[in-house]
Parts: sequence; structure tokens; C-alpha cells
Amino acid sequence: MIDGALLIGGEARQASDRFTAVNPASGDTLSPDFSSAGIDAVAEACALAEAAFPTYAATDLAARAAFLEAIAENILAIGDDLIVRAMSESGLPRARLEGERGRTVGQLKLFAGVVRQGDFLDATIDPAMPDRAPLPRPDLRRINLAIGPVAVFGASNFPLAFSVAGGDTASALAAGCPVVVKGHPAHPGTGEMVARAIQQAVADAGLPAGVFAYLPGETNALGGALVADPRIQAVGFTGSRAGGLALVRIASERPEPIPVYAEMSSINPVVLFPAALAARGEALGKEFVASLTMGAGQFCTNPGLVLAIDGPDLDTFVAAAATAMADAAPATMLSPGIHASFEKGVDALAGHDAVRTVARGKVGEGVNQAVGAVFETDAQAFLADTALSHEVFGSSSVVVRCSDMAEIAAVIAGLEGQLTATLQMDPADERDAAALVPVIARRVGRILANGWPTGVEVAPAMVHGGPFPATSDGRTTSVGTLAIARFLRPVCFQNLAPGLLPAGLRDDNAWGVARRIDGVREGGSR
Repeated sequence: MIDGALLIGGEARQASDRFTAVNPASGDTLSPDFSSAGIDAVAEACALAEAAFPTYAATDLAARAAFLEAIAENILAIGDDLIVRAMSESGLPRARLEGERGRTVGQLKLFAGVVRQGDFLDATIDPAMPDRAPLPRPDLRRINLAIGPVAVFGASNFPLAFSVAGGDTASALAAGCPVVVKGHPAHPGTGEMVARAIQQAVADAGLPAGVFAYLPGETNALGGALVADPRIQAVGFTGSRAGGLALVRIASERPEPIPVYAEMSSINPVVLFPAALAARGEALGKEFVASLTMGAGQFCTNPGLVLAIDGPDLDTFVAAAATAMADAAPATMLSPGIHASFEKGVDALAGHDAVRTVARGKVGEGVNQAVGAVFETDAQAFLADTALSHEVFGSSSVVVRCSDMAEIAAVIAGLEGQLTATLQMDPADERDAAALVPVIARRVGRILANGWPTGVEVAPAMVHGGPFPATSDGRTTSVGTLAIARFLRPVCFQNLAPGLLPAGLRDDNAWGVARRIDGVREGGSR
């Protein structure tokens, strides 16, 4: 059911301020209209989250894991209605959204497994040594505890996997933190459906209603009020650099500053090494355009920059990319605003004196369609103008012709922080790659070889983060099991009576979690 409600305290309620969603493929307004949460709603949701925190943070690990799994099952139970609504609000095709639903459900189940295992607690015990000379050692016990209520901002480009029940929400709930979601205004119907699934899971589990709230709205004031509320202790955000930095600024100016884990902008450099380029330049050109235009290029890991040594082999790559791009069909972008920003960025590159337009994609008849673009320049021009390294969100990329590997290294060293870097290499390129990888590692969160950066595996080893401005905190990831660490903090208990300790630190280890005792890892039966 969709009726345009706010979901607070286990209830659905309507607000007088309303907004509507737009089908980006047609430009038509969608029904119904939706409540736009105000400042009072933010305060109420945050107060309920704070009240729910002590109880929820202390839930048994098995019960918390079952709660996450119930959310996953409730989302699946919505059925095809969820996919149909998401298609109409995002312009994304059915197959993409069905895959994204699978990823959303998979993330929730993955974190349920993390919770059951309990390793995220990092329970550590250094037993008392009263007879140690010259000084005795007290009993020291450390564990990771949930930090408190978390604000999550839904992302425009992933209406399911990075939105209401996406990775930020899943990892925060897994950590034991209540969540207040600021729903993205581009897909409010999709958001409400998923939010109701979470709300039902909260009720069925007998948890305090304040464990989850959903606040849709299109105003910056709503997001600002949520981050500024003193009960919120961390923020998860995926979106533009301007939006992320605005939230970081609000959070840093609070009387009690809090972390904002913002994933913002990235152009994800691809390095074409000489041997690989000579052996398969034409194939690489085709593969590059396929990755670039996937989903209208609306991925944070889109290959927006290609670096290679100038010469005939690069000419072959560029010619193949030009042919592939000229045949590329246009694709609907997520919203009129995103399409307008894409057009502005492409026009800026096309009008730059040091940039040549290699190829544009086909022009369609629909509205808000991305016409792909490949440009090229040389390394000296690229290094001389930082505007050439700005992200253009969509299917646009710049090929940079370099004189040698040293110039490629100089371009990479001059880049801002990135989410990924890709190495297209053959065995003969390994010596060059070995010299370049340390330079790349200082600029990115993930390095991959002989693939393309679009597509992020949800797995324990994954890092979907990177140095600023790819993210606001390059020590973290928003994808994979390590994402839970953002919403935890270590607490040490010294000489406390057993009854005052968290369950994971008591001698009986009722939760059955692995622990490091006097430096030796023990247990872990879950």
C-alpha cells in the first residue's frame, strides 16, 4: 500500500505539506502525492529513536539477526508491485531493479550472519593479574557497542540497495542502532513500500517502535534538521559532493560533532597498460563503452577517466570506443535534475579548448535521456585544468593521452580521492604495474585488474570507499561487512562486576561469540 505517509513510532500519518514524484521516462506526475516531513516530525522520530536505543542495542544477537532476516522476507513479500513502482519512479529497467532487490535482501541476510557470528563485537579480555610485579594488572574487557541513533539518506541511483533498507540501514541496524531514514524524493512510493516492510518487522519482533522511522521530503531543511538533531549520532549518505559536504558542515558545527559517512564523487581512472593495449585494444574499446553506458552511466564506479600511452595502439582503442559509442542507445536518467546536470557537464567538456569530442551516442525521442559521450585530451592539458577531472554523473568519460608511464603516474598522483582504479594489463605489463600500484593505492579504495569498475560485490573483503572526496572518511566502506564498523565504538570495562558487563564479555559467554583472551582467540560457535 502507498498512501504518501510518514512512518513514525509504528504509525503512518499524513502531513499537510505535500510533494509529488515524476516518471523520468515520460515526464508525467505520479500519484499519490506524498507527505513532506517537517521539523516537528524530525524531532519526534529522533526522540523515539533515542528512547528505543538502550533496549535495541541490548537485544540478543540471535533476535537481532532474525529481525534483519524478517525485513528481507517482508521486502520479498511485496512482490512485483515493488518492481513496477520503482520502474515508474526511476526509469530503470525491470531486470536491473529485480537484481537490486536481490542485492538489498542479500545485504540484510549477510548482516544477519555477521550479527550471529559476533566477530564485529571484537570482544577482548585481559584477565586481572593481581600478582604481577612491579604493578598488578586490573581486569580489562573491551567490546564494540552501538553508537546510537543513525540518520540514513536514500540515494537517487539505487532506489532499493542504497535507500530505505539499503546497506547503510542494514549495517546500522546490525550494529544495534535505531535508524531514521530521510527518503529520497525521486522515488517516494518505492521508499514507502520498503519502509512499511521494515516497520512491520519491528512490530512483529516486539521491538520498540522507535527503532525505525521513515521521513520522506524534498527540502534541504529536512535533511539539515535530521543531521542537526542532538540525538543522531552518525549519518550515512550517498549522493552529490555538494549535498554530502553540506551535511558534513552541519554535523561538524553541532555542539557535539558527529561523523558523516558520505560517499560523494569519483571518476574511477582506468589505466590501459602497453602490452594489454597492443594485444586487445579494439576489444577494450568496446568493453569500455559497455561499462560506461550501463544504466545511463549512473553508477558511482563509472569509468569516467582512461589513461594510456599515446600511439597507434591507443588510436585503435579510441576508434573502437567511438564506433561503440556511436551505436549506443540513449537511456533514461533517474530524474530531470540529474539529466540537466549531465547535459551541463557534457557541454562544458565539449566546449573546452583542449578537449576533442571522440563520439556521442544516439539521440532518442524521449525525455531525460542520456546521450553518451567520449572525449579525449592530453596529459599536460588535463594536469593544467582541474575542471577536466570533475565528475560528470552519467555516461561521459575522458581519454587522456600520456607520453609515458611516468606521465600516467603524474596524472594519477594529481587526482583527488577515488572509489576505484582499474588496471587493464597483460603479464608483460606487471613490471610497470608494480611501480604504479603504490601510487594508485594512495588515491583509491579498490584496485581491480582486467575488469571494469561498474558492479560492486557485497562481500566481507569489499571496500566501497576511498580518500576524500570519494568519501568523507576514507577509512570506511559503505559496502561489505566492514560497513558495520561505522556505527560502533569500543568501550573498555575495568574491574566491573560480572552483572554489569555486556553479555559478550561475561565469563559464561552466553552469546557464544569468539573472544581474544589474554591475546589468544577462543570460542565462536555461531
